Amino acid sequence: MRLAEARYVNHAVNNAPHQTRTSVHAVVETATHGMGSHRAARAAAHCERRVSRLVSAAVHGMRIGATRVSIPDPDPACDEARVSRNQNRKDGASPSGSTRESPPRFGSELRDRVSRAIRLRHFSPRTEEAYWAWIARFILFHDKRHPDRMGAPEISGFLSSLATDRHVSASTQNQALAALIFLYRDVLNANPGPLDNLVRAKRPKTLPVVMNVREVASLLARLEGTPRLMATLLYGGGLRLLECANLRIKDVDFDTRQVIVRAGKGRKDRITLLPDSIRDSLAIHLESVSAQHQRDLSNGAGHVSLPNALVEKYRSASREWPWQWIFPATRIYADRRTGQRRRHHLHESVLQRAVKQAALNARIPKKVGCHTLRHSFATHLLQAGTDIRTIQKLLGHADVRTTMIYTHVLESARPGIESPADRLARIEADRPSVDGVEKAHP
Repeated sequence: MRLAEARYVNHAVNNAPHQTRTSVHAVVETATHGMGSHRAARAAAHCERRVSRLVSAAVHGMRIGATRVSIPDPDPACDEARVSRNQNRKDGASPSGSTRESPPRFGSELRDRVSRAIRLRHFSPRTEEAYWAWIARFILFHDKRHPDRMGAPEISGFLSSLATDRHVSASTQNQALAALIFLYRDVLNANPGPLDNLVRAKRPKTLPVVMNVREVASLLARLEGTPRLMATLLYGGGLRLLECANLRIKDVDFDTRQVIVRAGKGRKDRITLLPDSIRDSLAIHLESVSAQHQRDLSNGAGHVSLPNALVEKYRSASREWPWQWIFPATRIYADRRTGQRRRHHLHESVLQRAVKQAALNARIPKKVGCHTLRHSFATHLLQAGTDIRTIQKLLGHADVRTTMIYTHVLESARPGIESPADRLARIEADRPSVDGVEKAHP
């Protein structure tokens, strides 16, 4: 592609609205209008790549080449300054007289304000990542207008588009709504107003997927090593995936057969069960982890991350044995802030892939994941006659109504209820033959 054509395509892409408002194909058609067929094809491919990278960069707040995506400043004085800067560039002069300053990154100031507000409230890093992604999509949906210039109608339009155009689930729409309410209430200190025209996604009433005891045994039999230990803890203690990955040495008590879950969902601690069936194998696993930790210490490593500001209060705690991960990662990394050589816990995707493959090998005809083991834990305890309140505490549910969903699973498969089709088949079988000929059954 010639230089002039490339500049024209870049200009068309950089000034195009978000993909939810204008399709990539429309941008391609506009940018390549009037070109020859061969050059148009190359320009179209280049244009599509630019749009895709531009949208990705906007969501993650990155810079691509010389292109920066920025949110307009709501201050009118800044609009006049921007016009003045553009005029200076047309005249060949820079705003500072010698060196031209680069424009700010996409939402750099807004991103910092959102991060500070989230970390001030001790939300999880995953919540911060999810909230910022929805805020960025909201701004891009409205052609990169600053949130200060928008309110309830724009919020309703964006959320309604998620339900009607993208067909997202109710939980996804609620997460986007929570992110935008947090933006206006806690970051911008503004009241967007009532969301009168909001189209809400309908929340379906679904039952959790539960495996029977035979299926659980078949699944665990096809796992080995660390994934088998972790999966047994998920099923034997009702742990969530990240709760299991975040376990430290001090969180397991072999004498009382208890596992202490620290800062679980909702930043709450709880105590659950340690299965007797893995006590010996878990002890052997911890011996190998201890030997690995000693090797790391001798090599100048052996650190782990500590919650909150404990690293400032207890300087040597990050190398002490009780704070080490039960399931450490296989690699060591250097922390950018402290320079410490650390090990993170085993990434959750390792167990996710192992469980998925084991379910396929076991030929379990259900959609099985790591959380299915937690559902099976609660259901099998109910089948064994365990009190619903006890199960609520073991699972860490704030409301017993959340735990009651497992009673519906049992009611849907209640024994002793005979299907009318089975009674009909029995009646047909007991009927005498007609004219000495037995009645054929399908």
